[in-house]
Parts: sequence; structure tokens; C-alpha cells
Amino acid sequence: MTTLKSTATPKKQRGIEAARAQTAVWLLIPTLIAIALVAGYPLYRTVFFSLFDANLTSPDQRTFIGLGNFWFTTDEGVALGFLQDPKWWGAVQNTLLFTVVSVALETVFGMIIALVVNSAFAGRAFLRTAMLVPWAIPTVVSAQMWAYMYNDSFGLVGRGVLGGTALLADPSTSIWAMIAVDVWKTTSFMALLILAGLQSLPSDMYEAADMDGASKWTQFWRMTLPLLRPALLVALVFRSLDALRVFDIMSVMVGNVSAARLSMTAYARQALIDNQLLGLGSSVSIAIFIIIMVIVVFYVTAFRVKFD
Repeated sequence: MTTLKSTATPKKQRGIEAARAQTAVWLLIPTLIAIALVAGYPLYRTVFFSLFDANLTSPDQRTFIGLGNFWFTTDEGVALGFLQDPKWWGAVQNTLLFTVVSVALETVFGMIIALVVNSAFAGRAFLRTAMLVPWAIPTVVSAQMWAYMYNDSFGLVGRGVLGGTALLADPSTSIWAMIAVDVWKTTSFMALLILAGLQSLPSDMYEAADMDGASKWTQFWRMTLPLLRPALLVALVFRSLDALRVFDIMSVMVGNVSAARLSMTAYARQALIDNQLLGLGSSVSIAIFIIIMVIVVFYVTAFRVKFD
């Protein structure tokens, strides 16, 4: 009887899990249909126009060129594909530098802030509210505010702290100035996501670790970080998606006036809006989509997250 009971229990458990999975699929179907209608059709049209030479003002008058928007060289040796444009690769470099540095700093600072506000101390509720103020400010407003502060003639930072240094005028320093603004604004959002993960961890686990004599540092590396892996993945994906699509901070602070300050989305805007090249702008958007997808897959693989 004992053997029969032990073999029946796993089968029953698998049946319950299968029923839950089936219910979850049915509940997700309306959401998937909505996503297909809202995002699927625009994505299809973007892929469609990326294969044509089309103008934004007259999209019906188009010429099929295949992958010519991506890579094409005329008989005279003129490179027309955006993958042959040094400005595009400069924009990719700027965007990746902005993303890697800003997201890394926001993750470190967000983790520190989340660990602090997760502990019990007087004024914790006020601190949790106050830390969201930079994130609540619209990006355009905060970018313009920091542009004034960076001004070398009257800015608090540019003139008062740096003694008249024009950070935004030099392409080699402007990218770091914009990274600092993004870190100032979005670290609190990262801290909020990490804090949500910290509060879901069982407290009795840490009580047992304290009784076993494990130090706080050991608890952090051996317990907190591994258990925070799903929350960190969500935070990193959200922030990386925003950083890879950066446009507003650079547009407001430096205006994207030179190739040294272009982002990928600014390059796409120039092709689509300024130059009215619907096909070229669509192909650049497809390239941005592929880059973002590759980075998301890298995150999921690196964090060894399984979607069972």
C-alpha cells in the first residue's frame, strides 16, 4: 500500500500542474490576441517597408529592392545601405556605451538603495517615497534641468563645480554627462524593482543563517543574489530596453547635432522623419529590434532562467 501511494502522488501532482498550465494558457490568450493586434501589424508593416525604396509622403509609390536598404553598393561604388554608413556604427557604439555603463551603475546603486530601505529604521517610509522623485520627473524636464546645470556660463555644475567646463560641447565628455543624468533619474526605478524582489524572500531563511553564524556578506552572495535572479533579470531587461531606445535625453541635452552624439533611435528618426526615407527608416528599426532581441536572449541565458 505504501508503494502504491508513493507512485500515485507524483502523478496527481503532475495532473494538477498540467491543469494549472492549461488554465494559464487560456487566460493568456486574450492578452496575446491584443498584443498581436497592437504590435504585430505595425511590426509586419515595418518588415514589409524595409524591403522597399519608399518615401514617407508617398508610401504607395515604392520599388522593391530586397535587402538594399541594409547593404547595397552601386555600380559606381557608392554605398547606400545603412550598414555601410559609419554614422550608423557610431550610433551603435554610443548607444551600447550608454546602455552598458548606465544600466551597470543603476544596478549597483539600486541594489545598495534597496538593501538599505529593506532594513528596519526610522523614516524608512519617507525614504522610500523620496527616492522615487527623480524617476517621477518626466525625462524631458530632467534632461533640460541638467542641461542648465551643465551650462559653463551659469550652471551649478558646469560653472560652480567644474569652473566653466563645457561638458555638453565636447563629444568625448557629453556622453558621460548624459549617462550621469540617466543614472540619477532611473536608479530609483531599479531600486524599486530590486526591493520588490527582496521583500519576497523568506525571512526565516536569514534567521537560520544567523543562527549558523553566516556573516551578512556571505548571506548576500550565497542567498540573496541567487534568489534575486528572477527580479534582477526583469529589472535588467526593462532598463536595457529603455536605454537601448534612448532618444529624449540626447535630443534635449545635445540635440543630436553630430554623428558623435547620435543614438540608434536618433539615426532612425533622421532617416524616417528628416530625410523622409520610409524604407531606410524601417530597415534601421528592424536592426534595432534585432539588437534588443539578442541582448534579451543573452540576459535570459546568462541568468539561467527557465520558463517552465
